[in-house]
Amino acid sequence: MNDYTPHMMGAPVRIRRLSEAAANRIAAGEVVERPASAVKELVENAIDAGASRIEIAVADGGKTLIRVTDDGIGIPAEDLALALERHATSKIDGSDLVNITSYGFRGEALPSMGAVGRLTLISRAAGAGDAWEIEARMGEIGTPRPAARGQGTTVELRDLFCATPARLKFLRTDRAETGAITEVIKRLAMAEPGITLTLSDVSGGKVRVLFRAAAETGDLFDARLARIDRIVGRDFAANALPVEAEREGLRLSGFAGLPTYARGAAVAQFLFVNGRPVRDKLLLGAVRGAYADFLSRDRHPVVALFLDCPPERVDVNVHPAKAEVRFREPGLVRGLVVSALRHALAEAGHRAATTVSDHALGAFQPEGQGAPQSAGWRGAVRYPSPAELAAGQAAQAPIGFAEAPWSGRIEPEPEPDAAHLPLGVARAQVHENYVIAQTRDGIVIIDQHAAHERLVYERLKHQVAENGVKRQGLLIPEIVELGEDAVARVLERAQELAELGLVIEPFGGGAVAVREVPAVLGQADPAVLVRDVADELTDLGASDSLKSRIEAILSRMACHGSVRSGRRLSGDEMNALLREMEATPHSGQCNHGRPTYVSLTLAQIEKLFGRR
Repeated sequence: MNDYTPHMMGAPVRIRRLSEAAANRIAAGEVVERPASAVKELVENAIDAGASRIEIAVADGGKTLIRVTDDGIGIPAEDLALALERHATSKIDGSDLVNITSYGFRGEALPSMGAVGRLTLISRAAGAGDAWEIEARMGEIGTPRPAARGQGTTVELRDLFCATPARLKFLRTDRAETGAITEVIKRLAMAEPGITLTLSDVSGGKVRVLFRAAAETGDLFDARLARIDRIVGRDFAANALPVEAEREGLRLSGFAGLPTYARGAAVAQFLFVNGRPVRDKLLLGAVRGAYADFLSRDRHPVVALFLDCPPERVDVNVHPAKAEVRFREPGLVRGLVVSALRHALAEAGHRAATTVSDHALGAFQPEGQGAPQSAGWRGAVRYPSPAELAAGQAAQAPIGFAEAPWSGRIEPEPEPDAAHLPLGVARAQVHENYVIAQTRDGIVIIDQHAAHERLVYERLKHQVAENGVKRQGLLIPEIVELGEDAVARVLERAQELAELGLVIEPFGGGAVAVREVPAVLGQADPAVLVRDVADELTDLGASDSLKSRIEAILSRMACHGSVRSGRRLSGDEMNALLREMEATPHSGQCNHGRPTYVSLTLAQIEKLFGRR
């Protein structure tokens, strides 16, 4: 029987050294994956050069042209050719690969681009009398020659991947590639609010500005908020919570959107480590874990978080693209992010996103001009005539609005200062589910079931935190095979797991014995539970699966134990609900991330009726 081994080459072949051009083209596949990668590298070089203004121009999604112009310190004429050689850089001297504070440091971007396209580099160093230009054509480097431009650098890359045409087939449409470039520029703009960045599309000889961000002023915190608000949307600042936390030399700052301001996809999560935009699995998981108690799985929070830590505690040299990082203490980082976000969300109290009211207003369909009869009424209100009144027939006439048969009731006038409460004073209940409250300058509509569900859930969580999770002992301990590495990771967290009701012991040979499980989980499979915990510890260095399961049970208990839709409430019950919402964190959204109330100002209501 013949075994087929596709990777075997047959007869032995002599080992040979690849040419410099071939090596550069292979390496370029890691550094320049697509046009957006090239733009990222060039703009980061401009930032490292101290530029205050950076202009980016692209054509055909960056496939035919990428041009980045800056006003930085420039490159001296004698270093121009060296800049196009692999592993030549001014950022580090090679003696310390840990203490890295610049965006770039590998010295691979420019030679990689010159190996797969047509690169032109023009630069004038600070204090130099002339500018110089050099070209690299598919790996062939020319000689420097005089050029004309002011201080700074211009890098022009034409016909990307012309030396490797197969790569062009894997690129997406011009529109998709342009969108990816725009996303890169936006993230760098958030990281550097003091720099003016302009992105233009010059396809077909027409100039179209895609994105522009003028330099922000003020302290770094305010400048970042202004820049983020400009990029994410004008309503971000109104719905963002400030995040400030520090632990053991790590500092987290930024802004976290309210749960009711969430998006349908994770497209608005901006994470930075020491100012560098990253897409880090550990940080993304920490954000998801922090919001897990407030959002359903199909909703994603909006965050902009900046983690600052000593350079020696994070490795940015994991991948040539530098989009991934590795932390020396991943558990500490994850704990800081989760606790800081949860603290910020708790500080928001009952607050809900302003966009909830905007969506509610958009749902209203004002009646058109014309006849007073409205499709929303079963008929026009007819008041009794004098003859009918005289004949005592008024009782037979259609009833007026104040006497309409609805499910609510008008409550007595409250104390004069009661309307100054955040959620106002209950006035009525309609359709046995919605409480109408009057505030000082508007009204609030509360979903009584959703609101009470969150209140009961928070009460149950508080009871569990105070009294601990009740355990249920197993008649026969469950033996779970995990492997030695997984067992070591799980046993390191044995005390934390015991606090959540899961008691495990080593059983030798890569196994653990499960002796007790959380009683609230009922008939949960101990083996599946332990394996899920072990998998999360392997993947993220931390596990929330057990806690998430317990909270999911509490959430279901809260749903069944809350005020149901269709139940009539007295005035005292409605006001008690409002007061408890004001005093309970996270009461602005239910356990599934939906808003529990909608607030409308008097100005918004008057606008609906054309009074403004």
